[in-house]
Amino acid sequence: MGKISIRYNQPMLPLTTLEKDIRENLKHNITVNLLDGGIFGMALGFASFSAVLPLFVASMTNSATLIGLVPAIHSAGWLFPQLFTASHVSRLRKYKSTVLMTTIHERAPFLGFAIVALLLPFIGINTGLVLTFCLLIWQGLGGGFTANAWTSMISKIIPPESRGTFFGMQGGLANLFISMSAIGAGYLLDYLDAPWNFATCFLIAVVLFFISWFALSKTREPEDTEKFIPAEKTHFWVDAKRVLSRDKNFNWFLLVRILSQFATMGFSFYIIYALREFKMDTITAGYLTATLTISQTVANIGMGWIGDRVGHRMMLIIGAVAAFFSAALAFNAASITWFYPIFLLTGVANVAIWTNSISMTVDFGNENERPIYIGLSQTLTAPATIIAPLIGGWIVDAAGFTPTFTISFVLALGMLCILIFLVKDPRKFRP
Repeated sequence: MGKISIRYNQPMLPLTTLEKDIRENLKHNITVNLLDGGIFGMALGFASFSAVLPLFVASMTNSATLIGLVPAIHSAGWLFPQLFTASHVSRLRKYKSTVLMTTIHERAPFLGFAIVALLLPFIGINTGLVLTFCLLIWQGLGGGFTANAWTSMISKIIPPESRGTFFGMQGGLANLFISMSAIGAGYLLDYLDAPWNFATCFLIAVVLFFISWFALSKTREPEDTEKFIPAEKTHFWVDAKRVLSRDKNFNWFLLVRILSQFATMGFSFYIIYALREFKMDTITAGYLTATLTISQTVANIGMGWIGDRVGHRMMLIIGAVAAFFSAALAFNAASITWFYPIFLLTGVANVAIWTNSISMTVDFGNENERPIYIGLSQTLTAPATIIAPLIGGWIVDAAGFTPTFTISFVLALGMLCILIFLVKDPRKFRP
């Protein structure tokens, strides 16, 4: 079938009872969910997958592979299950109870990390490593089984014209608090002796996760009594094939999502490149990290708000341009000073690829189909999320940094062309 253009200047239809309830509770729901996101971010800063948990694993092994698996397990666990939960989530009239139950499984493992840290002198390193990776898998899958229901709930209680702004504000707030608490975690790890240094960080995270869960539990979600739910439950893959065969625009968007992981694979090696090629000191590394964090915080808020007004496709185009110039500058960098704009552009690209992609994903389909779109967007991206940094690392080891950066900006250019010429704004076009 052809595409139908939806014009924004059409007369507004009367609000349904559900839409009235959503708008009446909008300020309350924004407040409690921003609180949830901010405190959740603060908790992650004390037990981050990029610093504290890799350091915890490094205290037990020198294996770079095992240490590198820490963030990979988290990312894969969060992305992979979302398609498999889509059919169940699509049949729910209320998402909140499912979210509150499943999110326990992404928070409780941090108590396990604290216990392992305290017991490590008694159970030994090998047992400690096995238990730690079991907890990492539990935590990652807990986040993945929560994600689809949580995204569907947020997309339901936040009106379409405000979703990007909300996701951006929550992401920016989480980034800000992660940065602040990560500094506190660094001081704790340095000040306290093992095993109390890691155990204390993990226990603080557990307390903050509980406070975050309490804020989340205050969400006011009205029941959708008008939602049509088929009597016969279909298999998730049947729903997925229906969407993929019908919505070609979404297929191009999926290709962009997958390409984006390879277009940004050079990002992981900027710090190592600056260290090896330009003899970067730790103070400069701190300033560069701050540049990345600040740019992501500002971009989250700004690009979410702008995306609600001009379309999140445009923000993805800006993100592709930022990824292209980031890799191109890294390829041509003549001094350490070049890395400040490189990291600034990296922050913009990261926000577009993650925050704006989520906002754009939920614009596809209707309320019934949204969980399927969310699941496809995340689960089918998961393999690329894991494979891209591994390929990037292999290329760096085999041929150096230049080929990795070259591949990144070539694929960023391909991503940009697909977005400009093939992907349509799902708010304006429906299959």
